[in-house]
Amino acid sequence: MPASPSIARAINDRLALRLLQQEGPLTAGQLKQLTGLSRPTVADLVERLTAAGLITVVGESGAQRRGPNARLYGIVADRAHLAALDVRTEGVLVLVSDLVGRVLAKASVPIGGDAGTGPAVEQAVAAVERTVKEAGADRLHTVGIGAPGLIDPATGDLRDSAGLPAWHRSLAAALQERLPGARVTVENETNLAALAEQREGAARDRDTFVLLWLGHGVGAAVVLDGTLRRGASGGTGEIGFLPVPGTGSLPSATDCDGGFHSLAGAAAIAALAAEHGLPAPATPDGPGAAEIVRDATTRPLVPTPRFLHTLADRVALGAASLVAVLDPGCVVLGGEVGQAGGEVLAGLVAERLHRLSPLPTEVRPSTLGGTAVLRGALLTARDRAQDEIFAPPER
Repeated sequence: MPASPSIARAINDRLALRLLQQEGPLTAGQLKQLTGLSRPTVADLVERLTAAGLITVVGESGAQRRGPNARLYGIVADRAHLAALDVRTEGVLVLVSDLVGRVLAKASVPIGGDAGTGPAVEQAVAAVERTVKEAGADRLHTVGIGAPGLIDPATGDLRDSAGLPAWHRSLAAALQERLPGARVTVENETNLAALAEQREGAARDRDTFVLLWLGHGVGAAVVLDGTLRRGASGGTGEIGFLPVPGTGSLPSATDCDGGFHSLAGAAAIAALAAEHGLPAPATPDGPGAAEIVRDATTRPLVPTPRFLHTLADRVALGAASLVAVLDPGCVVLGGEVGQAGGEVLAGLVAERLHRLSPLPTEVRPSTLGGTAVLRGALLTARDRAQDEIFAPPER
């Protein structure tokens, strides 16, 4: 049965808004060309969307052109404001953007390990409120949070995880209480990083790939046929618990020591560097480990430092397990360490994968590194806000 005129109009409006989101400002003629709609239909939808306060004239196309046909229409960016948070063990990163994703303000707030749950949550929430004020926003429409640990697929809540601060689990509820009307969502940090790499980074041309996160800890995110896979309990990609040779022990249900984390986490990379006579980082976290790897890849040494070969051996163990089960065709080395290793580390890991697995697999370095979680949280918040604001009316 053909759609009613009102539903057809709503579908056309949503199509035009999506194009304006993806392509940026467009003229009515460009909208006609991209949508395939008739000139009168495009004129009607432009009028409707302008009257609804969703789009506005943002300029003209071409230095010599004037008149209605030259008008560039764009989404009204301040129709809604969004926040993205990257929640880490030692603090939180915050940014606030407009509806099209333009960053208006950012903040980084360290939170000491000795801070209690209440004070830590207050520090984080206050940082969000300050950043919102700095951005000139009256209120937030949507908040996207990226956090380490498992997300319960039934409730969307961050589950209790060994080794993570208790304030992580209380933050979303506190933000919901202090930011009335805002939609607050939480997602695993590695999943958000994969979303960002797929939309803006190293996996833009891939519908199927695995992101192997190498930072303070290790993790993996799985994208199959364009869809992020979370698993029955939200635990897809908890590769830190993967039993691997070379650790001397086995991980347990509550502790990943002895698993892949013990070979490729930041502390393990710092210890490996020390074994090879390289200077230790000031802090054995993701950025500290990345500094070691970056220095090793940029030193004018021939052959490649033995440290990098050993690290590649370790990373390839985890990657080979993912490849054997999923056959993704592409592994992105993400996180601060994956980005710092660049093509050098990716090439070494690819060589080892070729020997370990019969399945052809491309290995790529991250282009977003440690910023991928925050970008993924922002993309998720933007998608949710636009889905609601741009939604067609119910029949």
